[in-house]
Amino acid sequence: QYLNPVAGHVGLPLSHTYRFGSILKGGCVREVDMLNGAQVIVDYLVREKVPYAFGLCGHGNIQFIDALYERTDDIKTISVHHESVAGFAADVYYRVSGQPTATFTSCGPGSANLPIALGNAFLDSVPFMAITGNVPTSQMNRAPFQELYRHYQADFPSTVRTYCKHVFQPTRGEMVPLAVRQAWKTMVTGRPGPVVIDVPYDVFLEDAAEETPDPKEWTANISSRCGADPDGVITAVDMLLAAERPVILVGQGVRYGQAGDDLLRLAERLRISVAASASGLGAIDSNHPLALGVVARAGHYQANHATRQADVLLALGVRFDDRTSSSWLPGYSFTIPPTKLIHVDIDPDEIGRNYPVSLGLMADVRTFIRQILAELDRRHNLSKCADAREAWLKEIDNYRREGDKFVSPGFLADTTPIDPQRAAIEIDKALPEDAILVSDIGVHHNWLVNFCKPTRPNSLIGSMGFGPMGFGVAGVLGAKLAAPNRPCVSVCGDGAFFMHASVLGTAVEYALPVVWVVWNNYAYASIRGLQRGYLDGRELATDFRDPRTDARYNPDFAAMARSAGIEGVRVDRAADLGEAIQKGIAANCPYLIDADIAADTNPGGAGVWELPGLGRSEPVIGRRYKPPKNRTS
Repeated sequence: QYLNPVAGHVGLPLSHTYRFGSILKGGCVREVDMLNGAQVIVDYLVREKVPYAFGLCGHGNIQFIDALYERTDDIKTISVHHESVAGFAADVYYRVSGQPTATFTSCGPGSANLPIALGNAFLDSVPFMAITGNVPTSQMNRAPFQELYRHYQADFPSTVRTYCKHVFQPTRGEMVPLAVRQAWKTMVTGRPGPVVIDVPYDVFLEDAAEETPDPKEWTANISSRCGADPDGVITAVDMLLAAERPVILVGQGVRYGQAGDDLLRLAERLRISVAASASGLGAIDSNHPLALGVVARAGHYQANHATRQADVLLALGVRFDDRTSSSWLPGYSFTIPPTKLIHVDIDPDEIGRNYPVSLGLMADVRTFIRQILAELDRRHNLSKCADAREAWLKEIDNYRREGDKFVSPGFLADTTPIDPQRAAIEIDKALPEDAILVSDIGVHHNWLVNFCKPTRPNSLIGSMGFGPMGFGVAGVLGAKLAAPNRPCVSVCGDGAFFMHASVLGTAVEYALPVVWVVWNNYAYASIRGLQRGYLDGRELATDFRDPRTDARYNPDFAAMARSAGIEGVRVDRAADLGEAIQKGIAANCPYLIDADIAADTNPGGAGVWELPGLGRSEPVIGRRYKPPKNRTS
């Protein structure tokens, strides 16, 4: 039985540990160090080498913030001005560094602002730990301030269950150590993803443990880099060696699984071209002769035309979503069957979800590739197999030349507003080789993945699952904290930036020298493009205009930046855009470029996208592929 703490109760500052008296036989008292719930969580984060906690204060989490205050030498706190910014920053921090971080939000509306970022991380398989405050256990189901109680008491977990891997809600202090270690393990093992620990106000303060769980005992020795079935590896090699028109397709499982170097060894050894989903772009250097670019509705011609003709397609860590797969319409991105699909993923739920497989293997993609390389070491006459691929590779090179010729006029466009293709090209040219480009959601993202050429797995970062606006506006803060010595640039639409302009204050407060390029086309242009394409031009609620003059309207984003103490400039010529980016990077301080971009052109590609009930788009280059009757795979 523990006595009341002599310090740390409401109204007194928290100490690192609480001193309790333990009553022993004979009436003797032994002092015991105890950590409260908040201190256990913070100490565990420190033990897991979490460098930052991103969040926003509220009455439901000031106890947790106080525990962070005690450990300011061990973990830094980044206070933001909207909870979704915290989630996006934590998300991109991981994508750049591979180290999960944490967020903290208060009860009620504070934590209710977080699911947009949780959902984004969940669908893109990015881990971070969200610590959410809740009402005290003694007040549950009594409708205290900010309790969600109408269906079930303190029911925030039901709100976010769909948006994360798992929700933990310890309701007593002694439950916190178990919750935090299980949450961390769930977050980082198997297919990674965000987790939530929802902590009632009083549980932050309750005595929880004499010491936190030791990660060396609970998580450090767990490996999720499982290999594939050995017989399946042999079958996969047999299929690849027998193929006449093989293609490798990579998703973000390769990028975040750190499999790029091994992938390149495999591709070069067997002379197989590598196509990518938009999330997989950059897994190998985009300038490599075997790199095909993006397969998608707006994909590169050489990529789409190769993957839809392949006789064997090796898919690594990819989901086959509707945009990659041209809405699963055969002959645009893929033709499965007759193409034989080898699908490898750490999550078996993704295998066979959208296409039938000739071989499906649950495995970590890096481990699988190494298994393939080891099996190839046991094979003979591989050079003969590689030589046989040269005719197929020459065909693909012809497709590349056709695609380059088709887009070449846009390289020279010199207009005001800036031509969007030219804008993407100038952005790519202006960035140093080690730069990190964080793209937000919008029409600009399709231009960037088509005309930017990332050379590293974390050179071009975007969101392709949940697709929330604001991801790139805020995520660039996390990128800069993860890679302080690399230039970090966000390209974001005017709509997204206006939604999350509070990032300007955060960048100043923490002296983060990031550059925002606001792709200002005075519209939610990607959606307006759908209205024009599918609704006979009936436009509503998609462009921004002054009601008095019907002229284009937006705030002066450059002036907005200057009002926050940030240098802001406006450009409306392509030649000035690259120069402004280079100047912004060299300034080594927060910098905003308001770029006037033409809005009437949306990117096309070699694939299509169908909106059921409304119709489908058409390729701007090439046409639907139909396998010859005499060609079997």
